[in-house]
Amino acid sequence: MTKGSHAAENDARNQDVLIYVNGEMVPRNEAKISVFDSGFLMGDGIWESARLHEGVLVFIDDHLKRLFKGAKALAMNLEYSADDFKQMLYKTIKANDMYDHVHLRMMVTRGEKTTPYQSPAATKPGTTVVIIPEYKTPSVRKKNQGIKLFTAHVRRGYPDIQDHKINSHSKHNCIQACIQAIAAGADEALMLDPHGFVATCNSTHFFMVTHGEVWTSSGDFCLGGITRGKIIDLCQQLKIPVKEKNFSLFDVYSADEVFITGTFAGVTPVVSVDGRDIGNPEHYTVMKTLQQAYMKLIVADVQQQQNATP
Repeated sequence: MTKGSHAAENDARNQDVLIYVNGEMVPRNEAKISVFDSGFLMGDGIWESARLHEGVLVFIDDHLKRLFKGAKALAMNLEYSADDFKQMLYKTIKANDMYDHVHLRMMVTRGEKTTPYQSPAATKPGTTVVIIPEYKTPSVRKKNQGIKLFTAHVRRGYPDIQDHKINSHSKHNCIQACIQAIAAGADEALMLDPHGFVATCNSTHFFMVTHGEVWTSSGDFCLGGITRGKIIDLCQQLKIPVKEKNFSLFDVYSADEVFITGTFAGVTPVVSVDGRDIGNPEHYTVMKTLQQAYMKLIVADVQQQQNATP
């Protein structure tokens, strides 16, 4: 079982899945890329995740838009279109005869290097594309009972050091934060921005509820989360006051509700932050409202895509 905020139920089928590697479907234990690949050597790549719900990749156009924005920021020439990537994803799904409760990770690197060197000029033409599909159902226990957060000393830095809007392979600071959280007995790390305000978590986005208002960070020091954006939109549609603002741990510790969001588990309650109990998830009325609304949004997106398919 996956640990932490990405805890999932065990599924033996994952041992036999086929992995997409540059157009070929390869058994999981045989899937390989070159040791000269720029993603392996330099962390020079971008990635997206997606959920398969009743045969449909949920919010896939939003994910692919983010992929292309990241590629442009990194001056990475993608020889494929958004439709091409979508076909690759569905080819992987079809090859594995998958339909529901599936999480896919698509990784795109600059390609194979001619020598171990940072410059993109030392890269052969042609990007590397790998897609890993897995049967992953979020842990029922974590989904219902909630997770624990620990504030790491590793900060989310300024965008001129590492721009967090780019969903890149270079996640070393997030990994360091995650290590600290695990060592402290937590599931996920809460990360602050350079000014000491709450920014985000190491692999999910952070929300809190206080006096009926939903707060999340300013967004200046976190990835443009797809699920995060959907939750903010839902708050506005449901007339739930929502604020993207600066706030500190002082505000977090006294919050009425805390939850995290992400592509994998959607909306997940948080029961404690740095050892401070937040409350009983059974009483998280705002979060439950958003959980239900988010599931309805997924169903609506699936139906829309199915109706648009010739």
